[in-house]
Amino acid sequence: MTQFGKGCHLHLIDGSAFIFRAYHALPPLTRKSDGLPIGAVSGFCNMLHRYVEGNTGPDAPTHVAVVFDKGSHTFRNDMYDLYKANREAMPEDLRPQIPLTREATIAFNIACKEMEGYEADDIIATLSCQARDAGGRVTIISSDKDLMQLVGDGVEMLDAMKNLRIDRDGVFEKFGVFPDRVVDVQALAGDSVDNVPGAPGIGIKTAALLINEYGTLEELLDRAGEIKQPKRRETLIENRAQIELSKKLVTLDCNTPLDFTLDDLEVKDPDPDTLLTFLNTMEFRTLTKRIADQMGVEPPALPEVNVQGGEDAPQVVEMPAIDTATYEMVTSADQLSVWIGRIRERGYVALDTETTGLDEMRADLVGVCLATEPGLACYIPLTHKSGEGEGLFADDTLAEGQMPEAEALAMLKPVLEDDAILKIGQNMKYDAKILKRYGITVAPFDDTMLMSYALNAGLHQHGMDALADRYLGHSCIPIKDLLGSGKSMITFDKVPLDKATAYAAEDADVTLRLWQTLKPQLHAKKVTTVYETLERPLSPVLAEMEMHGIKVDRDTLSRMSNAFAQKMAGLEADIHELAGESFNVGSPKQLGEILFDKMGLEGGKKGKTGAYATGADILEDLATEHELPARILDWRQLSKLKSTYTDALQDHIHPDSGRVHTSYVQTGANTGRLASTDPNLQNIPVRSEEGRRIREAFVAPEGRVLLSLDYSQIELRILAHIADIPALKQAFEEGQDIHAATASEMFGVPLSEMTPDVRRQAKAINFGVIYGISGFGLARNLRIPRAEAQGFIDRYFERFPGIRDYMDATTEFGKSHGYVQTLFGRRIHTPEIDAKGPRAGFARRAAINAPIQGTAADIIRRAMIRMPDAIAKLPAKMLLQVHDELVFEVDENAVEDVTNAARAVMENAAAPAVKIDVPLVVDAGHGKNWAEAH
Repeated sequence: MTQFGKGCHLHLIDGSAFIFRAYHALPPLTRKSDGLPIGAVSGFCNMLHRYVEGNTGPDAPTHVAVVFDKGSHTFRNDMYDLYKANREAMPEDLRPQIPLTREATIAFNIACKEMEGYEADDIIATLSCQARDAGGRVTIISSDKDLMQLVGDGVEMLDAMKNLRIDRDGVFEKFGVFPDRVVDVQALAGDSVDNVPGAPGIGIKTAALLINEYGTLEELLDRAGEIKQPKRRETLIENRAQIELSKKLVTLDCNTPLDFTLDDLEVKDPDPDTLLTFLNTMEFRTLTKRIADQMGVEPPALPEVNVQGGEDAPQVVEMPAIDTATYEMVTSADQLSVWIGRIRERGYVALDTETTGLDEMRADLVGVCLATEPGLACYIPLTHKSGEGEGLFADDTLAEGQMPEAEALAMLKPVLEDDAILKIGQNMKYDAKILKRYGITVAPFDDTMLMSYALNAGLHQHGMDALADRYLGHSCIPIKDLLGSGKSMITFDKVPLDKATAYAAEDADVTLRLWQTLKPQLHAKKVTTVYETLERPLSPVLAEMEMHGIKVDRDTLSRMSNAFAQKMAGLEADIHELAGESFNVGSPKQLGEILFDKMGLEGGKKGKTGAYATGADILEDLATEHELPARILDWRQLSKLKSTYTDALQDHIHPDSGRVHTSYVQTGANTGRLASTDPNLQNIPVRSEEGRRIREAFVAPEGRVLLSLDYSQIELRILAHIADIPALKQAFEEGQDIHAATASEMFGVPLSEMTPDVRRQAKAINFGVIYGISGFGLARNLRIPRAEAQGFIDRYFERFPGIRDYMDATTEFGKSHGYVQTLFGRRIHTPEIDAKGPRAGFARRAAINAPIQGTAADIIRRAMIRMPDAIAKLPAKMLLQVHDELVFEVDENAVEDVTNAARAVMENAAAPAVKIDVPLVVDAGHGKNWAEAH
C-alpha cells in the first residue's frame, strides 16, 4: 500500500451525480430475465468504464473513491427540520437501482464510501482537506456548486459531462466571489432546491456584490445598518438569525469522522472474475464483451433467460458489441444481390450516403452504406479516386475494386423506392436529396435524428456522435481521422477503401441501433404523434423546397454592396470627426478606448482581456447620450448587411440553377421553429430600410411572381387562447387593431382618441410579455425611465390577470415535469428552470414562451405538410418558410387561386387536432420580388 503524500493525486467522484446523469440520459431498460429496472445501472457502469479507460498517463489518479449519500437524514436536518424538504421523491424505477450502483463500484474495484448522518459532500470535503494537508492534489469529479467552496490550493473540480475544469477563476465566474467566500454568498442567496432559506429577495449577484464590498458575511451583518437601500438593510437586520443558520447549512464539514484513511483509496485494477460476473448478472452483453476483450479473457456465458411478464413486459434491446461487428465492402452485383435479399426479407434497412461535401446541391455521391441488423453492415464504394499525386497533379481516375455507379444505383432503386420497405436514416433529408439528384426517391423512411428531437428537445444535441455516445456508449470514428483538417483536408472520395468501409458501415450500423433504441420510446413518452404528424412528414416537404430554391439577382446584390460600401465610408468620416481622430471603426478595442478613455463616457466595463465591452446593448444605452455610439451602430448594421448578405449571398447562387438553395434544420430550436442555414434566409432584417432592400434581390422568373402569406400576430392569438384572456379574444374576434385595443384597455383611452405613441407602447408590451420582458428591457425598447416601464408591465398584468396565471402555471408545470408542451403535445424540456442566478431567469422566460412559440411553429408545420396537396394542381411552388411566413413562386395569372388555396390551409392548420378560440388570420401580398410581396 502506498502512503498518501506529496505527488499523490486523489480523484473523488460524486456518485449521486453519476447515477442521476445515467438515469435521465438513458432510455428505461429492464433486465430481460426478471424485468428489474437497470437503465441507470447500465449508464453508471458505462460512465465508470469510460472514466477508468480515460485516466491513464502521468496525470492519472493514484487514489480514487466514489462517494455516495447514505440516507436522507443528516446532521443538517437536526439543525433545520425543513432542510431539503422540497426534494421530490425518488422515481420508483430508480430506487432498486441505487444499491446496484454500489455493487458496480465495488465490482470495478473502486473504493465505495458513504456514512450515515453525513452527506457525500461532507465526505468529499473531509477527504479533500486531508489530501491537501498531506501535500497531494485533488480532483473532484462533479458539477455540484456546493463543492466549489473547496476549490483552490491543489483542489480542482472537473465537470466530466462538459469536460470542463473548474478552478478559482471558474468559481468566481459562477458566484462572483472566490471559493473562500462561496459559503457567504450561498448563505445570503439561499437554495430553493435544498430549501436553504437565505435572505429573502437577495440572489447570487446581489449577494456577491455585498460580500465583495464588506469582506465577509459576519462583517456585512454587523454593519447592515449602514446599508443605504432601506429594503435590503431591513432584510439583513430582520433575517440575521436565518442567514446565520443558512451559512451553517451550506458549509461543508471538513471533520467528518471517517472510518477509513486516504491510503485505503489507492487505485487498484479490477478483478476480471468479479467485474465480469457482475456485468454478466446484469445482462450487459455489449459492455461485458468489450471489457473481456480488453482484459484478454473470455466473457462468461449468459444464463438461459425466462422472460417474465408476457409480451407487454419491458424489454432490453439486445445488440452485439460494435467492435465485434461484421462490415463488408460490396464490389460486385452478386454481393449486392445478397444484401438486397436481406433487405427484402427484413422489410427495413438503415441507409447512409457518403459524398464529397455537405452541400446536397453540389456534392457528388461517393458510396452507399446499408445495415440490416445490429453488427451487420456494408459499404458500396462507387466513385473513390486512386488518390495518387497532389493538387493539380492529383489523379482523378477511379480506384479499382468498386461497383460501377450506374449498375449499383439501378439495383438499389427498386428497393429504396419500395413502399413495403422502411428506410432508416440519421438526418435522412440529406441522403434523400443526394439520391434524388441521382434519380432515386427514398420513401417511406424513419429518421433517428427527428426521433431524438421529438423525445428530448432541450436536453441534448441530436447528431449521430452525441446519440451514439449517449444511448450506445460508443464513440464513432471521427471524420477528421479520415479527411484531416485545414488546408490539407481531403474529400471522402480520396479516402482509401478499407478506411472508408470501416467508417461508412459503422454509420449505418449505429443508425440502425439508434432506431431500435429510440423507436419504442416514442410511444412510452407519448410523443409518437409529434414525430408522426409534425416531424417525419415535414422532412420531404422541406427537401422539395430546398431543391427548388429561390431565384436571386446577382446584379442587384452587387449594386447594393457598392451602395453600402459608399454609405459606410461616409459614416466612417462622420465617426472620425466626432471622435476627433481616425481609428479602426471595426475594432472593439480601439472603439472602447475612444468612448471610455478619451471621451470619458460612463458605463465602461473591461473584460478578461483588458478591453472595454462595446456590444450593441452598451452602445444603445450610450446612444442616448452621444451621437458617436449611434453612428457606430449604423455602421455595424451596414457592415453586417454587406458581409452577411449582399456579398455572401452571391457566393451561394448555384451556377446551374441561378438560385439560392438554403437548408432547413428541423432540430435547430427547442420550440420546433425551423432554422435556415447556408445561407440563413430567416434573419434578413426587415425593420431597417437597408434590410428590407435586400429582399429586392429575391425575384421571380419571367411570367411569375412571388407570393407571401404571413400569419397575423399568431403568437398573440395563441396567448389569448392559452391564457384565456376575454378582452384579447374579443378584440381578435372583432378584427380590431390588437395593439390599439390593448392600449385602450390598459390606459383607458377610447379607440377613437388613440395616439400613435400610446399604441406603440402597448405594442411593445404585447410582444414583450410573450418573451418575459423585464422593466429594464421595456425601458430600453421605449427609451423611457425604468420605473415608468415597470408601471406599464404591472398595469398590463392587472388588466389581463390570466396572463400572470398562465406564466405561474407554466413555470410550475415545467419545474414539476421537467418540460412544458405545446397544444399539439410537443415537449420542450426545461433542465435549468431550477437553476440559480441569471440562468434561472432565462430558463423561466424560455419555459413561459415555449408553449406559445412552439404552438405557432407546430401550426405552420402542419400547414406546410398539407400545402403540397392543396396546390398540386396549381402553377405554384412553395419556396421559403420564414418564421410565420410562407413564400411561393406563382404564375402571374394564378395568384388569386393560389392565395385562396394556401390561405385556407394556413388558417385551418390547427384543426382538427386543436380548436383555437380566436381566428387565425393570414395576410397576403405578391410582387416581382420579395420586398414587393411582403
